[in-house]
Amino acid sequence: MRARVKKLLRMYVHYAPPSSGVIVFLFWRELRLPAFACIGFDYICVSVLGMDSQKEALQRIITTLANKNEELHNFMETLSHSLAGVQVNSPQAVSDLEEEFDTLFTVLVEMKESMISTIKQEAAKKTQEIQHQLTQSGSALKSAVELLEFANKALDINDEDEFTKAAKQIKDRVTMAPAFRLTMKPKATDNMNHLMVDFNQERQLLQNLRFLPVPRAPEIEVGDCLVLDNTVSVAWKMPVEDSKIDHYILEYRKTDHEGLPRIKDQRCWEVVDNIKTTEYSLSGLKFDSKFMNFRVRACNKAAAGEYSDPVTLETRAFNFGFDSSSSHLNLKVEDRTVEWDPQGGKGLESKVKGKENKGSAHLTNLKNMSRSGTPSPKRTSATRSPAIRGGRDRFTGESYTVLGDTSMDCGQHYWEVKALKDCKSYSVGISYRNLGKFDQLGKTNTTWCIHINNWLQASFAAKHNNKAKSLDGTVPDRIGVFCDLDSGQLSFYNAETKQLIHTFKAKFSQPVVPAFMVWCGGLSLSTGMQVPSAVKSFQKTENGLGGSNSSLNSMAQ
Repeated sequence: MRARVKKLLRMYVHYAPPSSGVIVFLFWRELRLPAFACIGFDYICVSVLGMDSQKEALQRIITTLANKNEELHNFMETLSHSLAGVQVNSPQAVSDLEEEFDTLFTVLVEMKESMISTIKQEAAKKTQEIQHQLTQSGSALKSAVELLEFANKALDINDEDEFTKAAKQIKDRVTMAPAFRLTMKPKATDNMNHLMVDFNQERQLLQNLRFLPVPRAPEIEVGDCLVLDNTVSVAWKMPVEDSKIDHYILEYRKTDHEGLPRIKDQRCWEVVDNIKTTEYSLSGLKFDSKFMNFRVRACNKAAAGEYSDPVTLETRAFNFGFDSSSSHLNLKVEDRTVEWDPQGGKGLESKVKGKENKGSAHLTNLKNMSRSGTPSPKRTSATRSPAIRGGRDRFTGESYTVLGDTSMDCGQHYWEVKALKDCKSYSVGISYRNLGKFDQLGKTNTTWCIHINNWLQASFAAKHNNKAKSLDGTVPDRIGVFCDLDSGQLSFYNAETKQLIHTFKAKFSQPVVPAFMVWCGGLSLSTGMQVPSAVKSFQKTENGLGGSNSSLNSMAQ
């Protein structure tokens, strides 16, 4: 039985995945041991396996438990955040609903008052017209009664002349009588049916009132998402076809945590709104984080739906800055730029000189430099004091150098450099970290660079181990640097056209760092970049061949 336990334990240590957890009862079941056998399981493990195997197995369990704890902690934070959201959003939803109903009530009251006013105006108008006709009819009736009485009296006149005269007068008065000129048709009726309303349709609409239809959550298709050339393309689909969707909202966030997004993350979600298709590409990104989280939601004319399940895409790239602590004092290093500063370190050098009280030659050189404007490299080198240093020895003398603050020991890396306006001389390349403070790029067997000189006599060359190879073509505005440590290649490209400028081939025996030299000008640095697909394709097809570069190829020591 001991041999059987030993065999199973070794199989577990070799094959068990990190998520396998504690295996005591699995072994107990496999060996068909009585329950009390589990009590001595730890002793069996110790006696059968060595300490290294014990630690390896335990480390797997610890890693699994730590990952699970972190996952549960993140999940609990998500639930707590959702619970807080429910407690906040529920009263808000009630408030919004009450506001909508209050608005509806206000509209109904306004409509009611308006329609009542219309009815009252119509009634007043009809009343006025009927009253006017009634007044006119009363006057006409009074006149007609008087004329009738006069006519009846005329019948009693016996004198022919008086009767004729009265008859003529009655005839004229009848012709002009209001009763015969008055229209006997009413100008208004008592009918008010034209001001009645039918709310059956509106009542039915209100009875059918429901909450807004919300689109379902989209599904991000991870297999169709692409991360290439510092562009992230995200694709998604709806679980069921929905013709009422108007647009989509994509949100993304940079993070250094793999897996599901964390509620408490240092970075906020960024929003891209009004996307009309089921895919979107974010271009020109700087990959300064290991991963990016993405989520998307659908919107119709009424409301926005739930977010999709978030996905995490890897966006690793080489990020570094200038190591200002070791740069030459005549170099002014800022965030992503380094510039030549002929007055750099002048005050600090004076303090050192005063403390050490070392003659007047150093002060004389500083005065000469201030009078001559932009000094030549040779003249400036005399102004450097070996006592002025940063975290490591600062570059001094004619080594106007600054290194990157992050080293590379494997993999493929890419960054770009652009010369600022009127830069007279600069170099771009890589170096071992132990470059001497007086060493210049390209003049040692531990540095590789291309050098551009626009001062006095223009030159464009690749340099290594104090050997230079002139390069054809014009100097590009932006230079791309591709370092493939696995295959031992350092290539320089025109960053715009991705045309190869030069390739070094070497076996790097130590980690390397980006290296820069600048004099009378400045450089700007772009990092957080993936290796461009055009560069990858060229490296595969050409296998890193750099033309007639064999004279500069090396076995780095």
